[in-house]
Amino acid sequence: MNTADHIEHHQPMQQPAVGILLCNLGTPDAPDTPSLRRYLKEFLSDPRVVEMNRLSWWLILNGIILNTRPARSARAYQSVWTKEGSPLLLYSQRQQAALQQAFADSPTPVHVALAMRYGNPSVAHGLNALRERGCGRVLVLPLYPQYAAATTASTFDAVFDELKRWRRMPAIRTLDGYHDHPAYIAALKASVEQHWQAHGRAERLLISFHGIPQRYFDNGDPYPCLCRKTARLLAESLALPEDAWQLSFQSRFGREPWVQPYTDATLQAWGQQGLASVDVICPGFAADCLETIEEIGVENRDIFSQAGGGELRYIPALNDRPAHIELLISLCRAQLAGWL
Repeated sequence: MNTADHIEHHQPMQQPAVGILLCNLGTPDAPDTPSLRRYLKEFLSDPRVVEMNRLSWWLILNGIILNTRPARSARAYQSVWTKEGSPLLLYSQRQQAALQQAFADSPTPVHVALAMRYGNPSVAHGLNALRERGCGRVLVLPLYPQYAAATTASTFDAVFDELKRWRRMPAIRTLDGYHDHPAYIAALKASVEQHWQAHGRAERLLISFHGIPQRYFDNGDPYPCLCRKTARLLAESLALPEDAWQLSFQSRFGREPWVQPYTDATLQAWGQQGLASVDVICPGFAADCLETIEEIGVENRDIFSQAGGGELRYIPALNDRPAHIELLISLCRAQLAGWL
């Protein structure tokens, strides 16, 4: 067969469909020790998450952490697990379905796949699902409003590690955050105001974000600065005076210093001051999970109470609230300009 014959037998090129890969951090398959061991091993083996000598960390992880932490974490997950399964996965699936519905009438076919950086459905599974639907152009949308190397960049690592195996790679666009997007701030504001309307306004509002080691920030990670801007914009939108709110960072792990102020230490101090009520919102989490439901709603509530404080009320994440879905749609439409 000559070259001309070979070309004639190729199928004509068609306008490819567009894919949206909606990504979140992940969740274990079940709230039991074996599932937590698999999940934690994948999560804590990521060099973006734990930046230290790989051999030393391998010994600590496999010799100590994976032999002690999974059982304790499994008990914590059991306290937040629902009949439908993991709350993070459940809300993420609802977000995926709502986005898919929003683009159902698009002249250019749009397909939305869900992926978790750790656990299931994996990034590879999500990308392959989009390839099977003929998506030659893909938007990667991590559900991390504030960019961090340990979350956003790690997700991009996983995407391109999978694409290294592909003969035909799709066109790729990535969104690295939306910490100050007006619709994001408006959605957070609305959630706080609706909470206040239903439960009354607490003496103070604590705006808590997941923390990172101070060393990561010192080495150039912008994450804490982005969190501070989100908190400031939210407080300004609510017209809160400076003494009515504070930013803090939660979920520290290990012995080295993390960015401060710490959430637990802040609540302990407020409890010792005798505050009667505190509202806590966690804007960095797009879906409720262990770190919001159990860590804030149980552990830190107990810290506040035992220190002498009154009532601690957790304001749920944006989850599948209509304002949150509208934000995600807006982000996608902006990023897909020229593709639709």
